[in-house]
Amino acid sequence: MIIKELNGNKPQFGSDCFIAENAVIIGEVAMGDQCSIWYNAVIRGDVHYIKLGNKVNVQDGAVIHATYIKHPTNIGNNVSIGHNAMVHGCTIHDNVLIGMGAIVMDDCIVESNSIIAAGAVVTKGTHVKSGCIFAGVPAKKVKDISEELISGEINRIADNYIEYASWYK
Repeated sequence: MIIKELNGNKPQFGSDCFIAENAVIIGEVAMGDQCSIWYNAVIRGDVHYIKLGNKVNVQDGAVIHATYIKHPTNIGNNVSIGHNAMVHGCTIHDNVLIGMGAIVMDDCIVESNSIIAAGAVVTKGTHVKSGCIFAGVPAKKVKDISEELISGEINRIADNYIEYASWYK
């Protein structure tokens, strides 16, 4: 793993986190407890800060970055960021699933209990209201989320990644 201090900013980690051997975490990055950063994931806090809450999993190949001076990246609790997703200069609230290969761009807000579908492109400045599923290019609301999806997908995936991380520790 590459954990690198940059310009006096050193990544900060909560308790019980798993960082894969080839993950890259640079600069002003702070994460909560029970986070997992998987293979080839990059979290680059060089141009602005990046904050992750508790129970955040950043899956293989995902990239988290920010926008110089303008837009930090804030990620809440119980968030799954799917394989090869890109999260850039935006705010992700609690209990969110960012699907595989999705892109969430600058100045977006994704409210709690929402899903960004695999491959979706959430364009600059989009506001995803709580309880929505967004899909497509550009991403648009496709439906309201059900309680089954909140427990069956958002919570299940976040909980599974805590279990998966325990296998590697």
